[in-house]
Amino acid sequence: MADFNTIRAGAETRTAQIDEGLRAHMNKVYGTMSVGLLVTALAAWAIGTSDQLVMAVFGTPLKWLVMFAPLIMVFAFGAMINRLSAAGAQLFFYAFSAVMGISISYIFVVFTGVSIVQTFLITSAAFAGLSLWGYTTKKDISGWGSFLIMGVIGLVIASVVNIFLQSPAMMFAISAIGVLIFAALTAYDTQKIKTDYIQHAHAMDEEWLAKSAIMGALNLYLDFINLFMFLLQFLGNRE
Repeated sequence: MADFNTIRAGAETRTAQIDEGLRAHMNKVYGTMSVGLLVTALAAWAIGTSDQLVMAVFGTPLKWLVMFAPLIMVFAFGAMINRLSAAGAQLFFYAFSAVMGISISYIFVVFTGVSIVQTFLITSAAFAGLSLWGYTTKKDISGWGSFLIMGVIGLVIASVVNIFLQSPAMMFAISAIGVLIFAALTAYDTQKIKTDYIQHAHAMDEEWLAKSAIMGALNLYLDFINLFMFLLQFLGNRE
């Protein structure tokens, strides 16, 4: 009995340590993501509210680099993450956040400031609810991954095509599907971050955990930004 009690006490202690570590890990993920969103917001506001800067960025061929730079950086980040230190990965994430802010700064020209703020608040509430559900649900939603990734690839291709077609109907369809896909991805990515931590918690590799938190922050950041941009197509009041 004494041995059993010792084993049980040890297991309970280990579980408590994992739970405490998981909370710290998730706080790191959400904190890093929040700083990234702040950097994006400041960069977008600084460019989008200046007529001179808007013309310098979007009135020249530079706009093509600005539009596709975030996509290129995401792929580069995925390829480089294993070679980067945790500090380097975090710096890269913040640089990416700034570039993303520049690339979406046109929203301050297209939409009213009030509708941008309102959409941001709605996105924040929706994101919080979806992420909380993904974190607390007992349902295994890992099977959604392949389907959602295919959906994202389809959205990217359709969005690039529509840059040249400029079809309102196609834009409406892309936005509607985009909201659904990134809403589901928010829950999926949150559960995946939690599951990955629990599976690797026994190793307690601080460098891995730090980089894992940054990658988790990047995934949730992308879910938030895309959800916001697609919702803005429906809720934004145009200038």
